[in-house]
Amino acid sequence: MAPKPGVEWNTALSHLVLGVVSLHAAASTAQASRGAAAGFLLQVLAAATMLAPGLSTHEDCLAGAWVATVIGLPLLAFDFHWVNGDCSSANLLLGGGMVLAVAGGHLGPEGRSVAGQAMLLVVAVTILIVAVFTANTYGMWGGAMLGVAGLLSRLEEDRLLLLPKEDICRWALAAGSWAYCRALHTQRLQWE
Repeated sequence: MAPKPGVEWNTALSHLVLGVVSLHAAASTAQASRGAAAGFLLQVLAAATMLAPGLSTHEDCLAGAWVATVIGLPLLAFDFHWVNGDCSSANLLLGGGMVLAVAGGHLGPEGRSVAGQAMLLVVAVTILIVAVFTANTYGMWGGAMLGVAGLLSRLEEDRLLLLPKEDICRWALAAGSWAYCRALHTQRLQWE
């Protein structure tokens, strides 16, 4: 059964919005937070591979999403923790992401899915905790939206609110990325 045209447009639009938001976030954080900028750029590349037909196979697109999740998101959390003086948590998150990236080839598809979702939730929770303790409202929203994306991805239903579940997850990731970019900017202004 072929997908409906509206579904294809919404999927393309969700990838495009996530890519544009992440590109803006990368550009606006590049001078102050190179780690966060690299994490945002990995999200841009993952979204771009999904939008460019014929550039790669479906497996390549999934690999790009895997790298954006297990390396890109820990890079984002790394900078947020580092700016707030929590260097040990920053290093632990980044190291955990690197170990997962290397071990990903030894995991099956379900194992990669669970590991990626676990990484997403760990990043979301740690950002949320730091944001609560530093009273960073954007960080709270960013952590909450990343957490929503992680929790939604574990649901059994294929559709939520008449949209594919993956599209809603990308919309939540885009909102979380925007809020997280603002959180980094706010945090840097507080320390200057």
